[in-house]
Amino acid sequence: MYNFSTFKNQLEDIIQHAKEDISSLRTGKATISMLDPVKVEVYDTMMAVNELANVSTPDANLIVIKPWDQNVIENIEQGIHRSNLNLNPVVDSDQIRIVIPPLTTERRQEMVKQLKQKIESAKVMIRNARINAKNEIDDMEGEAGVSEDDVHRDIAQLNKLVQELNTRLEAIEKDKEAELMAI
Repeated sequence: MYNFSTFKNQLEDIIQHAKEDISSLRTGKATISMLDPVKVEVYDTMMAVNELANVSTPDANLIVIKPWDQNVIENIEQGIHRSNLNLNPVVDSDQIRIVIPPLTTERRQEMVKQLKQKIESAKVMIRNARINAKNEIDDMEGEAGVSEDDVHRDIAQLNKLVQELNTRLEAIEKDKEAELMAI
């Protein structure tokens, strides 16, 4: 019998990676997680914005960053500019404000294309994991105590797990697409 716990963990890691990957696709709504990819060089090290400041979203199209140390405000601003997130930070005395402009229909459609690419990438990872697991199951055939029926049963269970995961990915894609296209 094949040990499916490792395979299930691998599949969960793929789902988690896909969720993190698509979370970078921004809707027209401001979220704190939009700044997750931003790294700021301070104190001779690279740090995340939320490690240097209080980040909040007072309304749906505004992010406010209030650094705990006012000496790092310029570093945070530069880090946001370098992040290629197409955000325009504005320093306002002791804080940074980022206004999130509404997305155009064309930009929303572009985001949906990126979403589909990211989901397809996750599906490729799933297929590769399935191939590796199937090869391990096939290699077990002929070993002591492993019948041909055991191999067929394990492959059927493997296919069932992969199908369930693909269904979850399609649901995640559908929800994110609806979120991206909502005005």
